[in-house]
This record gives sequence, structure tokens and C-alpha cells, in this order.
Amino acid sequence: MIKRFLNSKLGQQIMKFGVVGFLCFFIEYALLILLKELLGFPVILANTVAFTVSAIVNYILSILFVFDTDKKANKGMQFAVFFLLAVGGLILNNIVLKLGTMVLDPFWSRSYILVKPFATGVVMVYNFITRKLFIEKKEEK
Repeated sequence: MIKRFLNSKLGQQIMKFGVVGFLCFFIEYALLILLKELLGFPVILANTVAFTVSAIVNYILSILFVFDTDKKANKGMQFAVFFLLAVGGLILNNIVLKLGTMVLDPFWSRSYILVKPFATGVVMVYNFITRKLFIEKKEEK
């Protein structure tokens, strides 16, 4: 049953989405730490910049490798939808990061390092569902 799922279109998509997400997470995580620790950005600003860079890379890789997009679709409209979904993801990411650091900062001033992977996991689920619904080409009946 698992093998059949992994060989299915959805299983393949989830695996590709995971690989792209893993790569983008490391870009985002490294950039967040660089901006916060080396350049002294406030954590939410550093997170917003890192998330934005990661979202652009994620968009390009998602369109090229993950989702079966409609080749005839208006690319500007496709990007606009992706951008709006990414803004929702950024807001969700910043909320989780802010709440997590509010709770953990009294114990460790760099708690964002622990909270960020959790925030990213929450947004990953949001991203897959929303992109599947709004970006992927609908099968014709």
C-alpha cells in the first residue's frame, strides 16, 4: 500500500515537494541566522527577508519540478496567486515565530533557532494544500 502510494502522482508530488521544501528551508534558516546574528536584524524582519527569498526559490522550483501547472495559464496571474498564498504563509510563519519566541525567550534569547523549524512545518502543510488547490492544473473531465 505504501509502495503504491509512493508511486502514485500524489506520492511523487509529495516527495518532490519535500525535497524542494527541505532545500528552501535550509536557505531560509541560514539566511535568518545570518541576518539576525551577523547583521543584527530584529528576528521578525530577518524572518520576513529570509522567507521572501526562500519563497521565490520555492516558486521557481515548484513550477519547474513539483506541480503540473497549466502551460497555457497566464504566468502573471499564476505568480500573483502564488504571491498571495506566500503572503499568507509569511503571516502564519511570523505569528508562530513570534508566539514561540515570546514563550521561550525568557529561557534562551536565541529561541527563534528552535521555533523556526516548527513554524516552517506549519507553513509547509499550508503551502502544499493551498498550492495544490490554487496553482496546479485542474484535470479536465
